Amino acid sequence: QVQLVDSGGGLVQPGGSLRLSCAASGSRFSIDAMGWYRQAPGKQRELVATLTSDGSTNYADSVKGRFTMFKVNSENTVYLQINSLKPEDTAVYYCYADLSDYAGNEFRSWGQGTQVTVSS
Repeated sequence: QVQLVDSGGGLVQPGGSLRLSCAASGSRFSIDAMGWYRQAPGKQRELVATLTSDGSTNYADSVKGRFTMFKVNSENTVYLQINSLKPEDTAVYYCYADLSDYAGNEFRSWGQGTQVTVSS
């Protein structure tokens, strides 16, 4: 069983910054990729950032230049640094991890979500 815990959301003013984190715990798995989705009220879920096991990152056009996803070596934790926040960034942010177990089974785990609210 793999558990993801995401955190770091909050209320910030436009132009502010936040750093979200997503920690994976459990045993007997490898991480193939991790990423972040967000979902605002009344809108479809949007993929905002991904980080693969080879260190490659991809970002949605709406966040390029403002969001940075990175991983600290030796930790099963990824971070999403969010700068120059805009009101339209307001959403619940969910991290996910694409995992493989030692039997070669692939599966996706999700964090519980963390609320980001951008408002003056």
